Amino acid sequence: MIVKNINDFFKGWIVGNFEPSILKENYEVGLKYYKTGDFEQKHHHKIATEITVIASGKVKMFDRIFSTGDIIIVEPNDSTSFEVLEDTITLVVKTQSIQNDKYLE
Repeated sequence: MIVKNINDFFKGWIVGNFEPSILKENYEVGLKYYKTGDFEQKHHHKIATEITVIASGKVKMFDRIFSTGDIIIVEPNDSTSFEVLEDTITLVVKTQSIQNDKYLE
């Protein structure tokens, strides 16, 4: 048995082609905790598709409000910012795991 803690990883990313990582795979998995007011600048990926599951809370993406249970599939070249409207937990799966595929706008 191996036991890890989410705090041992960078911003909740636990699987992917980066360090530290539980598994080196061609996809990424992250369990992400956000506080009200957290914000990520508008960006896009040229290759990766990113699936965000709102496990709890409320966020704004693509100028829409998403809340617990919503699943947002962000396809390559889709551009959005990420604004946390209340404390939120997300599960994010990104395929493929490619470093430097995040383009700020």
